[in-house]
Amino acid sequence: MTTQHPLKTRDRDAILQALAAGVVPRTGLAHVQVGRAGEVGALVRDIDRISEGGAALRFVIGEYGAGKTFFLNLVRLLALERRCVTVHADLAPDRRIHATGGQARGLYAEAVRNLATRTKPEGGALGTVVERFVTECVRDAEARSVDVEAAIDARLAPLQDHVGGYDYAAVLKAYWRGSEAGDAALTGAALRWLRGEYSTKTEARQALNVRNIIDDDGVYDSFKLLSAFVRLAGYAGLVVVFDEMVNLYKLQSAQARNQNFEQILRILNDVLQGSASGLGFVFGGTPEFLMDSRRGLYSYQALQSRLAENAFATQGLVDLSGPVLRLQSLTPEDLLILLANIRSVFAQGDPARHLVPDEALPLFMRHCNGRIGEAYFRTPRNTIKAFVNYLSVLEQNPHQGWAELIGGIDVANDAESANDHALEPEAADDELTAFRL
Repeated sequence: MTTQHPLKTRDRDAILQALAAGVVPRTGLAHVQVGRAGEVGALVRDIDRISEGGAALRFVIGEYGAGKTFFLNLVRLLALERRCVTVHADLAPDRRIHATGGQARGLYAEAVRNLATRTKPEGGALGTVVERFVTECVRDAEARSVDVEAAIDARLAPLQDHVGGYDYAAVLKAYWRGSEAGDAALTGAALRWLRGEYSTKTEARQALNVRNIIDDDGVYDSFKLLSAFVRLAGYAGLVVVFDEMVNLYKLQSAQARNQNFEQILRILNDVLQGSASGLGFVFGGTPEFLMDSRRGLYSYQALQSRLAENAFATQGLVDLSGPVLRLQSLTPEDLLILLANIRSVFAQGDPARHLVPDEALPLFMRHCNGRIGEAYFRTPRNTIKAFVNYLSVLEQNPHQGWAELIGGIDVANDAESANDHALEPEAADDELTAFRL
């Protein structure tokens, strides 16, 4: 099996370095994805709906090692290809959807720092989006012979219907003034406000002469405002991706969990009722986060009723229209195709440069199965790392026989490495693993 598109040396090296380290590559995902056509198609339809002014929300649920991180990264890339803006962040003890001590603002700030566009997929694109918007306003002002700030006000008029819309306009006009005057401090302060990095209103008022900041109690409203702004800047919509939602499940305080679940319910209701526009959320979490009746989403009755799965989708039947999307573990067939894809990445898509023949792939899988058992299908991170290392040695030692080398490879059980981090189960999550797409 060969990759579908030509692979540049730079992308090849980036993919292999990530795989060898056990993390998801930032680029070139199409060269290693396998399967999951139905799930990918469902998310593409969600993105198209967002681009057309609708809204979407998905809970991507899978065990540790089921490929959630890879799937979420692929969703972001698909959104970027369709001219959406994406933001993403991992939840953590200091980053939540709802809080009163700055944790929700911290989640927003982290997500917006990772804001990406098609031309800047690695993140940090907020300044590019703002600059694009201001440039269009300057052209509009010149065409209509009006003041630039008046053109900004006119273009931002739809934001006045949103909570915080007035301050948004004031901050963008401050950015324009700073840009025009070459005042880096002023433009930097404006971007800092838009990223939610001001912790006090006093500091923001001194820097920008605005009365409010993006704070814990307004994070969701700020995402709705951001989605409206990026569309005014010429993009198709905003896709928000949050991983490690299991951190809400781990909250010790029942009140804190329920407050976060209430915020999730608000987002879900807005999406289902059509109150959100040009905005999508994708949440990645474990089955416990969803189904635990004491601490998971199912402990909140209103969410359980809305997230209950289709009772008719049994005995192999699937329904991908609901908000919950379950990711299964790798099958042996998936892993075989994945190993073939990795082999093709090494060869940059040229079958003549394959380092091992086809028969080496099932032999390598049989070797892994003999070493660590069927667990390598469920959490195959170390199997993939071992295969990359195996091919690396063959590439650098062309006289070494591929068959003799397989028997000398030691493959660790990923479950054992997870036990080493028993106090930090999120560290054992699927940074690489399943690639089952």
